[in-house]
Amino acid sequence: MNERFDAIVVGAGPAGTATALTLARGGWKVLQIERGEYPGSKNVQGAILYADSLQKLIPNFREEAPLERHLVEQRVWVLDDRSYIGSTYRSPVSSDAEPDRYTILRAQFDKWFAKKAQEEGVLLICETTVLDLLREGERVVGVRTDREQGEVYADVVILADGVNSVLARKAGIRPELKAGEVALGVKELLFYSQESLEDRFGIQGDEGVAIEMVGKITRGMVGTAFLYTNKESLAVGIGCLLSDFRKEKVPPYVLLARLKEHPALRPLLRDGEMKEYTAHLIPEGGYKAIPKLSGDGWLIVGDAGMFVNSVHREGSNLAMETGRIAAETVIELKQAGEPFTERNLRRYRQRLDQSFVMKDLRKYQHVHEVLDQNRHFLTTYPELVNRAAETLLRVDGVDKRAKEKEVTRSFRKHRSYRGLFSDAVKLWRAFR
Repeated sequence: MNERFDAIVVGAGPAGTATALTLARGGWKVLQIERGEYPGSKNVQGAILYADSLQKLIPNFREEAPLERHLVEQRVWVLDDRSYIGSTYRSPVSSDAEPDRYTILRAQFDKWFAKKAQEEGVLLICETTVLDLLREGERVVGVRTDREQGEVYADVVILADGVNSVLARKAGIRPELKAGEVALGVKELLFYSQESLEDRFGIQGDEGVAIEMVGKITRGMVGTAFLYTNKESLAVGIGCLLSDFRKEKVPPYVLLARLKEHPALRPLLRDGEMKEYTAHLIPEGGYKAIPKLSGDGWLIVGDAGMFVNSVHREGSNLAMETGRIAAETVIELKQAGEPFTERNLRRYRQRLDQSFVMKDLRKYQHVHEVLDQNRHFLTTYPELVNRAAETLLRVDGVDKRAKEKEVTRSFRKHRSYRGLFSDAVKLWRAFR
């Protein structure tokens, strides 16, 4: 191969393609290397696409991107073993605004997104593994691939090779993953007729519904579940911290099977034909798990940099945002005639710190710690609030004041006034 490029991007997920596309538009000669058979062939996600970050790159993406449904309804459920209490927000898209969230199938979307980058001049090579970074002293000057004569050189290398990022760990750029900083998510695609889906969820046309779930479905482990509507399928999945799976010795597929049998989910999932089962690691460490993001001749973007907002289930938008910002940073440096030194590339982190990416991750940096140390938020409270709703809503000849006292006694039995106050403070500090 032995060629030279302005930039090499390792990975063809949303982060890598956003980087490559932005660089190519800046007039750069860009090589993008993907290990999979094609972009999206090995990527797993729920998946929800947030329009804002993509619109910055491709303003008219809605006219041609392979989108499934735009979300008009968001449900949040807190489940115990047999019921749930939740909230719902539903609003049709107004005539003067475009939808801002869509469900997608990653295999289709990533392939389309990479094609847009190729149209801008990016050279994409698939089924190629990057084995190592090439260095001159401490400076990264290219990559070594598994192809014959596979050394390729560039002014800068951007690592967008996902949460595992074997390349970054091998090069000593990023530490080994900690089991408490990644979640293992499993997902099934269940297929239905379009008419059946729309009748089941009260939607029509391209409208969609997303349901996010927490509570006893994770058996006390830190995690969440989801259900998203596609055109002719439902994506249903659940994920928990890898450290919890190891500790509890509960196979992920067992947890997913239990979720599907929950009385709240079973009617929505009935008669579905399962055609796909996937599992994937998800970076959940948040702000505290973000590694060093740049050095002499290199930067990290997307999942490789642990950029996932687990509280709001945002990942693809953070991937695109970090990729675009990384590309804009190196473009500006080159235009100014400044070298890609570690000191100069720190501007990437500085720009990220001013973006919603870091501001949101910083805001929620203590959430996992609080949940990890207070598992009753995931077990006791879902049970208490569901039983409270059942008690207060039952009409059985008992007066409402007596019911309120019964609910209060139930909470005090499991959590004293002091415990309730302490829990409220912990949650306020975690989410403020």
